[in-house]
Amino acid sequence: MVGASAAGLSTAEALRRKGFRGGLTVLGAEPHQPYDRPPLSKQVLSGAWEPDRALLRRPDQLSSLDASFVLGDAAVSLDAEARTVHTASGRVLRADAIVVATGLRPRTFAGQDGLAGVHPLRTLDDAAALRSALTAASRVVVVGDGVLGTEIAATARAMGASVTLAGPQSAPLESQFGPLIARQLAALHADRGVDLRLGAGVTGLGEQDGHVTGVHLATGEVLPADVVVVAFGSAPATDWLAGSGLKVDNGVVCDSSCRAADGIYAVGDVARWHHDGLGALLRLENRTNATEQAGHVASAILGENRPYTPVPYFWTDQFDVKIQVYGVLSADAEVTVVEGDMAQGRFVARYRRGGVTTGVLGWRMPKQTRMRRQEVVDVFQDSRSGGTS
Repeated sequence: MVGASAAGLSTAEALRRKGFRGGLTVLGAEPHQPYDRPPLSKQVLSGAWEPDRALLRRPDQLSSLDASFVLGDAAVSLDAEARTVHTASGRVLRADAIVVATGLRPRTFAGQDGLAGVHPLRTLDDAAALRSALTAASRVVVVGDGVLGTEIAATARAMGASVTLAGPQSAPLESQFGPLIARQLAALHADRGVDLRLGAGVTGLGEQDGHVTGVHLATGEVLPADVVVVAFGSAPATDWLAGSGLKVDNGVVCDSSCRAADGIYAVGDVARWHHDGLGALLRLENRTNATEQAGHVASAILGENRPYTPVPYFWTDQFDVKIQVYGVLSADAEVTVVEGDMAQGRFVARYRRGGVTTGVLGWRMPKQTRMRRQEVVDVFQDSRSGGTS
């Protein structure tokens, strides 16, 4: 398993559950034991959790897995035909099966590295550094109006920081949620004191004496800041696969069983596989898929040949609101509130395209949202495949 986060660890655990007793190696670029990423922008960043609480397993649980954890040593190349991984320290790891679970790398500004006051948020160390910066910050600008950016903005504001959220969309997550729900999210942030500067691209960062001083917008406006959080997207971590023989295109391209080549599989955020229910390639960036796909890949390694056809699911917590999504949303969908009331801040919305329900979104209505999941199952499940959900 190349990648020691949720997807890589879950694959190793699934292999053991399913009866595999051979050697297992989990290779991770970071020195930390496997930890969960969703809490980084919320509980860990806010200080509600100590960093150790984000660890996915206790040391004794990892020991019982009877696997070799090689941590703090990044993979630098793969020979798919020989099934061999080379690491930064010079290790050469050979296996009968290799699982690529390297996840994502955050997009950054040119010249960002080395500029004091500028923070990404992808790792446990990132969260610790950003938390320390926020406790002393007077003006925080979060660049990025997607899920991660809005979660960070909500957490920082709840910590008492003065927060400005910048991004090109007219409302947060508009390209994903559509204008109706995005406006509701914008109102939530504005009501809690987040200054929204949306609808204009960010062109760069201002600096003085090696420290960030602000964020430059395409309109010419400059947003003053002593802390800037860069959260405007990520890309699959596939640079190390150059020359590997694998097809890489917005992720590791796989067949419907998540197989990239003979004996090579991909799982989690980095995997772009053929979803037979949709008849198209799909890549999902969420915690639920990392675990579900890991179980499927473990079965495939052990000889079970069936398509992976999940119903996508993700959630985001912002302030005191939990938003849950089943299926796939699109900005041009017909959106109808089918339960609750937006004005009351509790509702379920249905997304339809071409007369077909493709997704449901719940806003502080978890039970009702789960019950509506069945409305999108048939869109994603290929009745011929017996796929998992």
